[in-house]
Amino acid sequence: MKSILSTKKLTLAQKELLLNSGLTFVEYNAISIEFMTFEAPKVIENAIFTSKNGVRAVFNTSEEMPETQNCFCVGEKTKALLEDNGQKVIKTTDYGVELAEYLTKNHKNHTFYFFCGNKRLDTIPEALKEANIALSEIETYKTELNPIKFDRQFDGILFFSPSGVQSFISGNKLKNSIAFCIGTTTAAEAEKHTENVVIANSTSVESVIAKAVKTLKK
Repeated sequence: MKSILSTKKLTLAQKELLLNSGLTFVEYNAISIEFMTFEAPKVIENAIFTSKNGVRAVFNTSEEMPETQNCFCVGEKTKALLEDNGQKVIKTTDYGVELAEYLTKNHKNHTFYFFCGNKRLDTIPEALKEANIALSEIETYKTELNPIKFDRQFDGILFFSPSGVQSFISGNKLKNSIAFCIGTTTAAEAEKHTENVVIANSTSVESVIAKAVKTLKK
């Protein structure tokens, strides 16, 4: 029976997708998130979020929530969480590079606040800087690697972020395992260590699982 390692603990519904496939799986959190105290203006016209952690840091753990008027984000689940918190989402893209392209084309004269983590990519800040768009970064959470060494090989490993890849690789080798990645940014990190990389059809945990099941059940 083929086996999968998930570098993120799954919800019950997500686990059932694997259990119903007949594949065995092991799960753990390759990274941990620590929310930070931060200072922000009380009213923010345009806010950028590239992860659910950024949203949680601002609206679920902050004692003094800023009032945001317009939100721009990466990922449908980030959008859903923003809307659950009563926020108005103007634009959602699958990747940061797409959001950066949209902002530089359509919002040249606006000012933005980027609520991000300590390991955020340079994509959006560099693009906005090059376009002379005012951007203030507010670090709201820290991503810490949680490396665990495994004494077995898995047929497939599910990766959901570049940091997750870095964490796994710090204690293990991919060898013949297939790296199933949530998107191109995560895949780019995995490709530093293996040629066996498969990218999910969409940037969701469920899509990564579905791609792994379809590939390994052949």
